[in-house]
Amino acid sequence: MTVSATDGTTTVTQPLTLTVGVTSVVSATTNGSFTEAMSTSFQIASYNDYLFPDYPNLPILLDTLAPDHIRMQVYGDIPETAQGTWDFTSLDTSVQPILTASDHSPEFQIATAPAFAFQGLTTNFVNSTFLTDFSDYAAHLVQYYNTGGFTANGTHYQSASSNPIKYWGIYNEPDYNNVSPTDYVALYNATVPAMLAADPTIKIIALELGGGYASVDQAYIPPFVQGVTAHVDVMATHYYSSCNQRDTDATVMATVPGFASDAQYIYQQMATNPALANVPVWVLENNVNADYGENGFSACNPGQTFVPYARGSSAFFAAWRPYVFSQLGQAGVQALYHWSFAGDVEFGEVNVTNPTDQLQLSYWVDDWLGQLFPPSVSTSVLSATNSDNGNVEVLAVKQSTGEVVVLVSDHAVANTTDNNGAGLPRTVLVDLSALGSFTAVKQVTLDATTNVTNGPTPQTVAYAPKMQVTLGGYGVTFLTLQ
Repeated sequence: MTVSATDGTTTVTQPLTLTVGVTSVVSATTNGSFTEAMSTSFQIASYNDYLFPDYPNLPILLDTLAPDHIRMQVYGDIPETAQGTWDFTSLDTSVQPILTASDHSPEFQIATAPAFAFQGLTTNFVNSTFLTDFSDYAAHLVQYYNTGGFTANGTHYQSASSNPIKYWGIYNEPDYNNVSPTDYVALYNATVPAMLAADPTIKIIALELGGGYASVDQAYIPPFVQGVTAHVDVMATHYYSSCNQRDTDATVMATVPGFASDAQYIYQQMATNPALANVPVWVLENNVNADYGENGFSACNPGQTFVPYARGSSAFFAAWRPYVFSQLGQAGVQALYHWSFAGDVEFGEVNVTNPTDQLQLSYWVDDWLGQLFPPSVSTSVLSATNSDNGNVEVLAVKQSTGEVVVLVSDHAVANTTDNNGAGLPRTVLVDLSALGSFTAVKQVTLDATTNVTNGPTPQTVAYAPKMQVTLGGYGVTFLTLQ
């Protein structure tokens, strides 16, 4: 604007920049707890068993990231190569290094069964023979990693690590892998007792639906909740915003509130069964896009050329993932897993399609979410108003240490046709005056300017009752009030 002042004789003009910003007022009133852990995952199969031998820096990067209970989806490298015949060599090429990383307590998801268990079966494969084969296979895995091993055909098989595996998942995405809702209940009820007989201290993760859609939830969750008789420690699901690279930024961002409502539906259903009323929900796979290439074409959209898509590692992700994290954490989700740790520009926190293990922006986003919202610290959500909920996510939490952490994510889309665009700038005035005084504020911003090799540089700034945060487009700023 230009401001003009005159006394009738003399006129003076002065340019004035007006920022039309967002106002967020944080209250001292608490609104529930926030106990969401940030973690990551691997798909373990024969086609990627080169990862740890070829990239020896991966355990170090995992330790720096410090994910809780790293997920190992064992889709390939099935160690029971024929009924009663075992070979753990390829599987342990990945499992043993992961057992040494971070908290030394990964989750082993038994994603599928040995090949022999499917012989002679078609689409509906959960029959009595399959249930016996799968539960026997699962129990032997527990024995191998946790209880001193087992002996088969005169050979003793035992994990080289002294670290047991505490968390176990039962089958991957039954909705995509020919397991009906009633068949999954039968599979779970047959398998879990056999595993607990091998080691009664383990924790069991159920379901892991792949759809993340209301129709899938309504088909699978009520039958499981009402039909399960075996023990459940965690209920799990997967959320992806898209399976089409051509979806716009606006379409992808609009899916996030649906993740939260879906998680709330799972909790509502579990509340109808007293045995499940206190079971937490974990999201064991999460990323922008679930699509992948098959012979150069999209797996989700046959005939459409597939190109590894950078929206999972660009500034878009720096706005999208904190938005997801905030929404799910406030819905009561207790763990959020990135898919996947080692991948390409679309999926990986570390890009292993290059000659070196190149860090992605997604690595640093997840790293700071894990650092600033540790589940080991008792944390309460602070009520907050936000004048632009449609474009900016504001999450404020108070930790038992006395610190307050404020997340400000700018997910404002510039144009409705944008696909991996830059986003729109936003200035947010965060009113903290109701919380009392603080000595200093640590500020961390992740956006298009972040150095992906070294990560963001935290800045210490003076505390003010009203803190101004400016983002030049897609990104997130964290304020830690000390």
